[in-house]
Amino acid sequence: MYKNEIKTQEYNTYYEVYLNKLSDDLGLLDGFQKGKQGVVDFFSSLPEEKHNFAYADGKWTVKEVFQHLIDTERVFMYRCFRVARRDATPLAGFDQDDFIMTSDANSKSIELLLEEFTSVRDSFTVLLKTLTPEDIEFIGEASGFPISARAIAFINLGHYLWHIDVITERYL
Repeated sequence: MYKNEIKTQEYNTYYEVYLNKLSDDLGLLDGFQKGKQGVVDFFSSLPEEKHNFAYADGKWTVKEVFQHLIDTERVFMYRCFRVARRDATPLAGFDQDDFIMTSDANSKSIELLLEEFTSVRDSFTVLLKTLTPEDIEFIGEASGFPISARAIAFINLGHYLWHIDVITERYL
């Protein structure tokens, strides 16, 4: 399962910004395993004084961005599971701002966020290991658009890279 195998009919073009962050020869499981370490290394290396920093009024703090990534991974894992299991029920979108507003991310330690991330990532990785090629290629519907289980998983990987770039450019 490689990123270059994803066909454009497997996802909404909105997600290309995330998919374009990934190399074409990236394997899904390899991406999840190496990506996990990259995320842990990145957030572990941030100076403590930046954890609750937001670069502008109304923008999320670094901890809130990290919480957003974790929350989104949970949602995407659920979507991937539902699509892979051939659930024909259209999956609703979610309001990321509402999730962050109620997350209390800024009161959490970076260590707790790292623990939360690694737990969610490990769970998603195990799910992917259980899926057959037919499961991963199946196309369902999320947020009103067709999407494959494979595209969901790859989008998740690119989503992290996109936000890490934003943190690097605007927060550090």
